[in-house]
Amino acid sequence: MWAWMNAPGRTLLTLDMAEQASSVHGPKRCFVTIGATASFSSLIRRVLEPEFIDELQRASYTELRVQYGDHEGEKIFQAKTKELREARALDRFEITGFGFNKAGLREEMIAAKGQSIDIEGMVISHAGSGSILDGLRVGVPLVVVPNTDLLHNHQVELAEVLAEQQYVVYGKLDNLSAAIGEVETLRRNMRKWPPLRSGEVKYKNGLADVMAEEMGWQLD
Repeated sequence: MWAWMNAPGRTLLTLDMAEQASSVHGPKRCFVTIGATASFSSLIRRVLEPEFIDELQRASYTELRVQYGDHEGEKIFQAKTKELREARALDRFEITGFGFNKAGLREEMIAAKGQSIDIEGMVISHAGSGSILDGLRVGVPLVVVPNTDLLHNHQVELAEVLAEQQYVVYGKLDNLSAAIGEVETLRRNMRKWPPLRSGEVKYKNGLADVMAEEMGWQLD
């Protein structure tokens, strides 16, 4: 039986709890974050499209959690989840969302990583350097989606370089579903962040230099 639940800061579309408890496998979560400094409405809309949800389910995901940001993002989230509810587009799948978390998103990313390789999920993130670093430090497969609506930013370049170095999947809004399959390849070939001055990549400070080069920072 379907249930539509609302609570402060939390929206949930789910099946009856007894049905979920009967699932053989544990939860597999996709966590989406747009960050705290700029809206990213197009990403929120994209991850709540029926075809994207279908692709998640085909890849055995059971949960989608969205950090949607400001009031505009919340309105989009509410409208899109309502459409999904009315269309009965979900099966044994839950969607939750929230605006901001002052404590940061590390715990959300850890939850997406899961407790074993069998249920490990993924994070889809805007291409902000802080969120990317958080995901890489947690060690969760990361899809980075540049916000091309922003002017004078390095998001596209940063996503391209990190994908080239095989740290992340470069996600594109017009074909985000493709990134779900690419994540499984990344998961099998996960590269750990090289230690400083390891020589494992062309940057003497490892990934720190990749970030610095694209963001215009100076490192010793």
